[in-house]
Amino acid sequence: MPGGRLTQPERQQIATGLADGLAYAEIARRLDRPTSTITREVMRNGGPTAYRADLAHRATERRARKRRPTAPRGAEAPPQAHGRDAEAVREYEEEFTTLLMQQGLPKMMARVLTCLFTTDAGSLTASELVQRLQVSPASVSKAVAFLESQELIRRERDERRRERYAVDDDVWYQSMFAAARSNFQLAKAARQGVAVLGPGTPAAVRLENVARFVDFVAESIARAAEQAREVLHARPEPASDDTART
Repeated sequence: MPGGRLTQPERQQIATGLADGLAYAEIARRLDRPTSTITREVMRNGGPTAYRADLAHRATERRARKRRPTAPRGAEAPPQAHGRDAEAVREYEEEFTTLLMQQGLPKMMARVLTCLFTTDAGSLTASELVQRLQVSPASVSKAVAFLESQELIRRERDERRRERYAVDDDVWYQSMFAAARSNFQLAKAARQGVAVLGPGTPAAVRLENVARFVDFVAESIARAAEQAREVLHARPEPASDDTART
């Protein structure tokens, strides 16, 4: 039923739908489920090309068994900050992680980034990430190294000199500019191909069109990021000397 856990027959229908080339939304409509439920199910179990209903069902049962003994019998889970619903938070984190994976991030990198974005402090140590995600230190180390290379997170040290990994508005701004720089490099490489292949030839015209398109997009991204930073995150102007003396 909608809202409950997926059944094995439903997972078989998902596998059949994927094999038939159906979109997630169409599979969801046939099962009377939210599209996000189907997307999350597929991405957590191998993706659209490797999804298998039987393996997905067994993996879900294993995850459910692992979650059950985490708290002593009769004990309640620790309350969420600000009175949040722990289950709603967990489901949201899974959906956000799935979205990041659809944008091209590998699963562990997406999980780390989601964890940082949904933490009130906006930063965590490596050991805190290991504890929250229940993964190995090596997995966290590999993930943060990748995210740093993409300028999606930054390192900082707290008052105890511990190394922390952080996200904030400026990190997202820097990431947008990194994407723009990458596109500018692609446009430059395409124009080099024009010279090599001969201006006016079909291949050169194709590459020139790529360069013009990517240039336009990159400039638009950079300009929009700069404008958004100025408008959305403007800081109060410092007081003038006259104001300071009053």
